[in-house]
Amino acid sequence: MVVSKVDTVVHGGTVVTPTHTFEGGVAIKGEKIVGVGPDDTLPEAHNYIDATGKQVFPGAIDAHSHFDNVDPYELGIKAAALAGLTTVLPFGGYDVNAKETLPQAINRLRDRLNKEAVLDYSFHFILDNPEYILESLPEALSMGVTSYKLFMTYKKSLTRMCSDSFIAKAMEIIAEHNGIMQLHCENGDVIDYLEDKRIAAGLTKPTDFPASCPIWVEEEAINRAINLGKMTNCPIYVVHLSTQAGLERIKRAQSEGQKVWTETCPQYLLLDESAMETLGPLVKIGPPLRPSDHINQKALWSGAAEGYISAVGSDHSPGSKELKEKGRENIYVADDGTPIPFGAPSIETLVPLVYSEGIGKRGLPLTWMARVLSENPARIFGIYPRKGVIRPGSDADLLIYDPNVTKTITADEHIGNSGYTPYEGWTQIGSPWMTLLRGKVVLNQGKLEQNSGFGEFISAGPPLPPVGGRVN
Repeated sequence: MVVSKVDTVVHGGTVVTPTHTFEGGVAIKGEKIVGVGPDDTLPEAHNYIDATGKQVFPGAIDAHSHFDNVDPYELGIKAAALAGLTTVLPFGGYDVNAKETLPQAINRLRDRLNKEAVLDYSFHFILDNPEYILESLPEALSMGVTSYKLFMTYKKSLTRMCSDSFIAKAMEIIAEHNGIMQLHCENGDVIDYLEDKRIAAGLTKPTDFPASCPIWVEEEAINRAINLGKMTNCPIYVVHLSTQAGLERIKRAQSEGQKVWTETCPQYLLLDESAMETLGPLVKIGPPLRPSDHINQKALWSGAAEGYISAVGSDHSPGSKELKEKGRENIYVADDGTPIPFGAPSIETLVPLVYSEGIGKRGLPLTWMARVLSENPARIFGIYPRKGVIRPGSDADLLIYDPNVTKTITADEHIGNSGYTPYEGWTQIGSPWMTLLRGKVVLNQGKLEQNSGFGEFISAGPPLPPVGGRVN
């Protein structure tokens, strides 16, 4: 492609792709990348951004976030922008009681986010168990929403936990229309039984919680999900993987050529159940934090470095701190009968922790971050090559990261409504310095230069296999 003078050239940095790095820059015209290479090969520009001493990543994507409970969509996406992300794929829902259809819910949410989102966005939708929703699933898939999530647990929520037969029916429709099924894999019947048993025995302290969701219930549900996916020929994505046992089952399916991919989250890589002693209900998450022997954490780090774990998502799902604190004595139910919510804030620490802990402390290559935060989420969820990659023709989405600063993570610097972070006081290596979205600067040294409504809906297509193999 012959280009004369372009709008912007980012130069002088280390350009990072999922396979290699090089010293050079990126040329941008309009909303697209038009050139990538050494600085002396790039065209003249009206505007230059000097990235000397910094690393130029593809725009970072969070493919797992929940808004509109404690953090409304507008606030949550703004927090994501301040944290260095350029695209978010949050979960949407529909009104089960009103029998809202998926197309109705998609249109409602798109209309809202077109006014509120400062970042580009696509959707996943959660499917509850009333079967009427399956009737509108084909139309929803044709609207550019190709990823759906089902829960195999949370039995006490009457509409949430899905039976194997419901999962199979949904998988058949999703497979027929080239979508992908996400699954929260835990055996809900077993967890419900163990939870009731522990409550009856008075084992209700936060430290008692992990035992009600043992490791094997994740492995068992992953095995079931994989077999259902094989039966229906449906690509599946196991969300928030937390165990070595679950990873081994996924590796087996991948070795057999099945379209089974997975993510993990910083909380499962970095925290363990000892945090229940201090943070207590603030880190009640599902699946729970795993034992402090770190067997599972080490396996997840290895799986990410070896390419079996394709992505790292935040699973941002903050519960009300006021309500969660009521779980200090009973981690399951408050005195007034209100269930203690699951979830923790995490979108504002996703990029810094992936860089600090993966690259800074564990020596993983820069290419790993370009995989797990950019290209692989884009490929799996059908927005590649528009997103997730630095190459001509793709959207000019960049994360320019400054590795030369050291900070301390603190909730005081976050804008989310939860008021805390599980990583209070942790050392952060480097920091997002600037982001560009479709050629425009969004984040500039800690301040946003775009307003709500700048973000656009990105229509998703079929899933593509992620980049795999060892990163070093």
